[in-house]
Formats: sequence, structure tokens, C-alpha cells
Amino acid sequence: MIESDRELSAMVQKLWDNDINRLRPGTDYRISLQGKAGNLSLMNDGNDAAGLPLFTYVDESIFKKETFLAFISLLDNYESDTGVPEVVTPEEEAENHKFLDSMVKTPAMKIVHKHLVAKKLSPEDMTQFKEQLYRIWFELYARRGSSKPDSSGFEHVFVGETRGGRTVIGFHNWIQLYLQEKLGHIDYKGYSVNANSPQPDENKHILALQFSWKNGIKPKGSIFIGVSPEFEFALYTLCFLTSPNERVRVSFSLYDVEIVCHHYNQKHIGTTYPVLVRYQNDEKKIHS
Repeated sequence: MIESDRELSAMVQKLWDNDINRLRPGTDYRISLQGKAGNLSLMNDGNDAAGLPLFTYVDESIFKKETFLAFISLLDNYESDTGVPEVVTPEEEAENHKFLDSMVKTPAMKIVHKHLVAKKLSPEDMTQFKEQLYRIWFELYARRGSSKPDSSGFEHVFVGETRGGRTVIGFHNWIQLYLQEKLGHIDYKGYSVNANSPQPDENKHILALQFSWKNGIKPKGSIFIGVSPEFEFALYTLCFLTSPNERVRVSFSLYDVEIVCHHYNQKHIGTTYPVLVRYQNDEKKIHS
């Protein structure tokens, strides 16, 4: 088991405390966990442990906030199937830059930028910092099995991709999940737990789940729920630049979490997502 990284945990706690746009479970949104997802090898239409959508309510007025608007504008800019080259239009490139502009103005990204500058991992100059962020998240590269640039960190993590039309890869964002479910493209199959993981909780902000998207299946995905785009963007940028490890353990708020972060050629994010290890209050209850 990886030891929790104290310095990084303190930084993540600071990001969490400054996530002013985070939605409140049960108030700003509600989810319905339903049943535990079945074994994929037995998967058929009769094996859906959730007959209803995951999201039962989301206060969409939050989507009018600048960072949410900028984030959502990027979600339709990608060709989901790996192997199909991405073509970035001037309009899409402008949307990418507008998104970065909205990100760097947030308390979360200001905290991360200051920390990265102090560690000599990022330039202090804001234009150069945005160029670094663009390279990490938006520069295209060829994902496994492809000879042409067909993927980016942003597309993989926040939008989702399909491989061979049958397998969903990436797709670790709740806003995209909600919007795609609303359009009828997502079929939530139930929550995922194993022997070591805690039971999911509708009032917590992390969930492991199984779902189908378009014609593909995501056997097990893990996502933050209800957090702002800037929280995730800041957190994943921080982990990518500060940790050479592909898994780093952080403790913040009620959560003990492993952040998985795979690098691609050390220049780009391959994938990144949270894995819930335990709820921190579980241990406090045991000792109290």
C-alpha cells in the first residue's frame, strides 16, 4: 500500500477548500446508486443492476458559470473512436484557449501555479504557463495501435474515447457522464466495489461504476462527482507535474484516495483518475 504523500495531501486539501463551485450532494444534485454492477464476462441486457439513470437531478444553473461553460464547450470537439485522427479547427483551438483562460483565473489553479513555480516545475510567466498546460492537456498524440494523432489528455480523461467501437476508455468526468446520460447515450449499469473498497455513498464525491456509452462498455470507471472542472484540472495537473509515480496517495476532506496518473512520453497526460481507498471517518469511528 502506498503511503499518503503529506505535502501533496496538504495541497489537495487546499484545492478542496477553495473549490467554490463544487455542487452539494442531495441539494445541487442527486444520484441513484441502485445495484452493484455485474461481472462483465456474464454481461448481457438482462444483467443491468441499475434500471434507472445514475443522475436523478442536477441544478443546471451551475453550468452557466464561466468555467463550466468553457468546459462544456469542449466536449463536442472530439472524434470518440481511437484510430480516427483528430482535426482541430481554429474555432476549437480558440475554445481550448478560452478554457485555459477561465482555469488560470480560479483560486484552485492560482494555488497550483504558485506551488509549481516554487518547485521550479512551471514558468511564472502566465503565457508560458498556459503553453505548458496546453502541451500537457491538448497537444495531440497517437494512442496505442494508432499511427496518427488521435488523442489528447483532455479528450481521454474528460470526454472519453472508444477502442474498436466496443470498449470505452478514459471518460472520468461526471459532467460529461450527466450530459451524455441525459441525451440517452449512457446506460448506467451499477456501482463497482471489490473486497477492499468501501461501499459507495450517494452523498460522497467519488464513485466507481460501470456503464455503456454509445455501443461500447466501460467495465469499471472511477470519477469525482459534483466537483468543479477547475478542481479536477488543477488536481491532475499538480499530480502530473509533481509526481513521477503513476499512483500517488492523498488524504483530504473525508477521503483517502489514490490518484492514478499515466504519463505519455513524459510530456502529455495519458490518463488520470481517482481511486477511493477509504473514507477517512471510517477509521475515526473505529477508534472513537
